[in-house]
Amino acid sequence: MVIETNITKMFGIKHPIFSAPMGPFYTRELALAVSEAGGLGVLSNVNLLNTDPTKEHLESMKYMVEHTDKPFGLNILTSRNNRGVKDMVRKVPKLIMSDPKIKEQCRYILTSAGSSRFLPESKYFQELRKVSEIKHFHVAPAVWLADKCVASKVDGIVCTGTEGGGHQSFEKVTTLVLLQQLNEKYPDLPKIACGGFATGEGLAAALSLGAGAIAMGSRFIASKQSEFHEKYKALIPPGVPQDTALYWGAFGPIRLWKNKYALEHPAPGSKEEMVEHEKNITMDDMLKDLGAYQKVYEGDTENGAVLLGQSIGIIDSIKDVSDIIENIIKNAEATIRKNSALLK
Repeated sequence: MVIETNITKMFGIKHPIFSAPMGPFYTRELALAVSEAGGLGVLSNVNLLNTDPTKEHLESMKYMVEHTDKPFGLNILTSRNNRGVKDMVRKVPKLIMSDPKIKEQCRYILTSAGSSRFLPESKYFQELRKVSEIKHFHVAPAVWLADKCVASKVDGIVCTGTEGGGHQSFEKVTTLVLLQQLNEKYPDLPKIACGGFATGEGLAAALSLGAGAIAMGSRFIASKQSEFHEKYKALIPPGVPQDTALYWGAFGPIRLWKNKYALEHPAPGSKEEMVEHEKNITMDDMLKDLGAYQKVYEGDTENGAVLLGQSIGIIDSIKDVSDIIENIIKNAEATIRKNSALLK
C-alpha cells in the first residue's frame, strides 16, 4: 500500500515524509538518504564559519544529482541577518537553471526565518518558475504569518509549531492547534506539518488534520546518515521533551538543548525586545553565534548551540534513514486502517 497525498503527487515522491532543513549544518548525506528512501531530502542553508552559502548550495545540488535521480529540495533563510541571503535569492535560481539535471530534480525551495516575499520578488526565481516544476513553500508558525505567505502566492506552507527544534516564533502555538487553524482557514493550500513528528501515528494524525506530509528534524538527526557529530546524536535517545526550551537565537526565539550555552542565552521577553536587539547586532555578534554552531558541529555539546525539538522524547534509537521511513509508513498505514474500522 502507498499513502498518496497532494504533496506526494506534487513532488513525485513515494512517501509523504520530508527532512527538515537544519542549517547552518550540512545535511547533504541526510538529504540524499531521505530522497533515496522515497521521501524528499532538503539541503540546509549551510552557514558555518568560512563557508559561502551560495557555493555550498551549488556543491550540494551537484552532489545530489550525481548520486540520485530522485527529487530533492533546499532551504534559504530569508532573514535580513542571514549572511549571504541576497546573493542566494539571485544566484541559486540561476544555478538551478544552468544545469538540466538540477533543474529537473530540484523541485522544492523552502524559505524560512524571514519574509515570504523575498524569493518570489527575485526575477531569476520568476524565470525559474517558467521553465521548471519548482515549488516555493514558506514556514508559517502562526496564522497571521500564513496570511502573508498566501499574499506572497506561495505554493504551500510548512506548518511549524513550537515543539520543533531550531528557530521559532513568539506565538508559541503547538503544531496540533496551528494545523487545525490553517486547515480551517486555507483548506486547499498544500501543507507540510513540522514540529513534534517522529512516528507513524504522528504522520497519520497530521494527514487527518489536513497536512499532505510531515517534515522531521530531530528524528533524522538521530540517523546513521546524518552528518551531525556522534556526541550530538547521542543526546537524543535518552532525552525527554523537558531537556529542550526556548532561548535567544540569531533570528528570534530558538529551541535548544539545555546546556551551558543555552542557559547563557535566555529567551527574549517580547517581540519588541527581540526586534530592538536585532537592530544592534554586529558582524562580531553574528560570527560569535556561528562559532557556537561550529563548536557543536565539532562535538562540543556543552558550549555549542544544540538545536533539538521536543520529539526527542519519542526517539529511542539511532537508525538507518530507510528503516526510519519504512517503520513510520508501516505504522501510519496500520493507524489509518485501525481508525477507518471505527466507522460503522
